[in-house]
Amino acid sequence: MNDTPVGASTSDIPDKPNLFEKLFDSATEDIDQALPWYKLPKVLGLVELIGIRNTLREKNLYDTSRLPAVNAVVPPPYDEKYVTERAPDGSWNDLVHPEMGMAGTRFGRNVPLEETRPDRDRMLEPSPREISRRLMTRTELIPASAGNVLIAAWLQFMIRDWFRHGTSPTDNPWIIPLAPDDDWPAPPLTVMRTPPDPTTPPDSEYPPTYVNIMTHWWDGSQIYGNTLDDQQFLREHEGGRMRLVDGAPPIPDDPAKNPTHVSGFWLGLGMLQSLFIQEHNAICAMLADAHPEFDDESLFQHARLILSGLLAKIHTVEWTPAVTAHPTAVEALHANWWGLEGERLHDAFGRLTSGEIVSGIPGGTTEDFGVPFALTEEFVAVYRMHPLIPDHFDFRSVATDAETLGPREFDSLAGPAGLEALKANRLVDLLYTFGTENPGLVTLHNFPKYLQTFTRPDTGALMDLAATDILRCRELGVPRYTAFRRLLHLPVPSSFDELSSNTEWVEELRAVYDDDLDSVDLIAGMFAEDRPEGFAFSDTAFRIFILMASRRLNSDRFFTTHFTDEVYTPEGMKWIDDNTMRSVLVRHCPELEPYVGKLDNAFALWSRAGAKA
Repeated sequence: MNDTPVGASTSDIPDKPNLFEKLFDSATEDIDQALPWYKLPKVLGLVELIGIRNTLREKNLYDTSRLPAVNAVVPPPYDEKYVTERAPDGSWNDLVHPEMGMAGTRFGRNVPLEETRPDRDRMLEPSPREISRRLMTRTELIPASAGNVLIAAWLQFMIRDWFRHGTSPTDNPWIIPLAPDDDWPAPPLTVMRTPPDPTTPPDSEYPPTYVNIMTHWWDGSQIYGNTLDDQQFLREHEGGRMRLVDGAPPIPDDPAKNPTHVSGFWLGLGMLQSLFIQEHNAICAMLADAHPEFDDESLFQHARLILSGLLAKIHTVEWTPAVTAHPTAVEALHANWWGLEGERLHDAFGRLTSGEIVSGIPGGTTEDFGVPFALTEEFVAVYRMHPLIPDHFDFRSVATDAETLGPREFDSLAGPAGLEALKANRLVDLLYTFGTENPGLVTLHNFPKYLQTFTRPDTGALMDLAATDILRCRELGVPRYTAFRRLLHLPVPSSFDELSSNTEWVEELRAVYDDDLDSVDLIAGMFAEDRPEGFAFSDTAFRIFILMASRRLNSDRFFTTHFTDEVYTPEGMKWIDDNTMRSVLVRHCPELEPYVGKLDNAFALWSRAGAKA
């Protein structure tokens, strides 16, 4: 009899933990129930995090790719170049299973598939709009006081690399009832449904699955696109370089392919795309000097590998520590890249062992932990962090701290207007402004007001993104808060009083959810949680980070067995080792050096002109 859980892989099963490993993981799980990692001394907290990750790897990876399918995407024929180049569509990263992680393949899950059937009877209960109005509405920004708004821009920049469900069908939308006192300007409030999985057979008995139209890999697709046609359009076709038009990425003539018309584009995203296109071109110039034998194609492909590696490093050792600035979490995230041996030893001696705990994941062995790699719907859910975005921006010049654009509201910086603002202003001034202003904390009552009445740039339709986030998690079968914590082996609150130390929030949650604790949505519960010291978001969300931040590196051979001088070039590996977000900013905007040059982390709040550090 096959007792493999529904959706779990039936091949490539890794060796089961030995007795000592089982005892260790069980012990850390038990301790975590009573004393979470962030309340322990650093060394003990790190040990607990190792055990938590082991447990999550064993119990919280579920495969949807091997469920019955029709019309599945087919990888291109094998070409020897794929051994050392990232394919445009993400295929052939795994040379045995070339479809793994390519654009158009399914999202995986971090909870058992039988737990992901949407509860159709409660899809609109309680009303997502009332949750938005009564629990999410921001009256004034609750700041993440240690960070800067580049944190919010970077998050959107990464999301554009990782996942997108595609364009929603316009027929049969969700229609959310409105309360009598609701001032929604264009009744009714509708939310378009997530596009169905085109690979699902008719009358499938399994829970619904959905596809990711982006590649699942950490491969810079927010810069390079997800198809060969995208790439060809974006490239100069000389010297490996990519194009910039008036300081911004080029825009296709076809309105349907205009990236500024897609929900989610804003000035912050465009700024980072422009900055890292410049970084790609700088890498090409470096490689051309070191390797005059490289042609345009070789320069482009090597630069893509190098830049993707640098992006992954920045996210791992700079961005994530900036939003999870607890000393234990920072140490753990640095260990993902350099291991517990640390950056200095790693730079001096390289990998001291083959193991990831001592020497980090990059350059180690490729490991899927028995389940084909895919990003997951739960990963998407915990990255719904719109409260990071402020409503108000005060644009100032780096030279004088005087106004350039002047005060602007977020709604004037989204969609095509964001592109116009990018083209009309110096990138250095825009970056300076973002670096010297705070993002928001990911909490209740801190949702950007302009995203509660957001106008889609492509259709002109009004959206409440707070309500949409709630409904989207329900629609995609992401478990609600108490079930989610139980499935992630976390203590489950037994009363509303245990959701938060903020007694006012507790009463608001109790009223909105009609005293039904198990109905509390994942996002509402996570936003209400007391956060670990230094965190901008919840420990519940961090559990998915613990699992998936490592997995994105573990499963990608370009970060493991092929993270070598032979594939990247020695100069490319050195570029990744030597560079940070801080050095990228200063290379392309030297005027920023007085503000970021002495910072440990460029995502920390910068000093302003006249108050230089």
